[in-house]
Amino acid sequence: MIRLDPATASSSAPPTVPAWALATGTLSDTDAAFQTGAALGALDVLARTRTSWAGAWRQRLALRCAAASMRLAGRSEDEAALRDAWYLRPAGADPGPAGSIFGAWLQLALQPPVATADRLAKIVELVGLHWDGAALAALCVEVTTLAGSQRPAPFAAAAIATHVVTVRPDCELLAWWLADLVLAQSLRWPQPLPLLTAQVFAPALRAGVGGGRRIRPGEKSFERAVCLALVTAAADSCRLAAELSRRAEKLLAVAPKLRAKGAGDVIFLLLSEDAVSGSLTTKNLSRFASRRLFERLQQLEAVRELSGRPTFRLFGL
Repeated sequence: MIRLDPATASSSAPPTVPAWALATGTLSDTDAAFQTGAALGALDVLARTRTSWAGAWRQRLALRCAAASMRLAGRSEDEAALRDAWYLRPAGADPGPAGSIFGAWLQLALQPPVATADRLAKIVELVGLHWDGAALAALCVEVTTLAGSQRPAPFAAAAIATHVVTVRPDCELLAWWLADLVLAQSLRWPQPLPLLTAQVFAPALRAGVGGGRRIRPGEKSFERAVCLALVTAAADSCRLAAELSRRAEKLLAVAPKLRAKGAGDVIFLLLSEDAVSGSLTTKNLSRFASRRLFERLQQLEAVRELSGRPTFRLFGL
């Protein structure tokens, strides 16, 4: 039998960013900051609520940021390629450069918002950069100082991104990773949400009407751009949460119809992970039984096949 903590299995609809906070056009800095506060207020509820599908939600946010990171790093991998690099590799195998960057975002999404020199050294390695130990220690101090300051959270996030790019112009990818970590620390979220990197090429972070040159950390109007980017990111995250909440509810509704001995393990993974291999094996589930289970879940319209392939398939909410 599949058992879930009642506190995590709530079917209540996730909050949404109010429509007035999504208004576009010519906005003053005050209006932009006000809209950001409203958007983060809605997202704050989700960031603190334990739901059965929170793991899948956080990992899918991480995937979006990783895909934007590929473009920022001059690589061509999209979300599908990142999934393949991460989920189809043998256990313990190196996921390659693209998969490692995805791993950095997964680490952000699934661990507390704490910056230590050892942790940042690992992140720097995952994203293919190089920093010495003294510089990383100083960076940790800067993170702690900004997160504990009286600055509003979006401005603290913008400040750490600016600091990193000022010190190391080649490390914009790390700058955005840290921006989400500082945002979470400032808001006292139990875990960060990967948000800002997914917006790096969005209109909010471009100069001029109609999408001009990309605004980089430290440039004119960067703080205002970060505020507007967070409005869009919060709205996108809330919409994704609503979608996954509906899919999770359907998955849990069909769970009693499943007869496979290892079905409970698969349900848990589907709620916890962005994707699950269609050839998953567990102590209770053979590869053949796994394929049959996923086919049954597809028939019940409780999962989606994410790869678009007839073989080496991946499934998720």
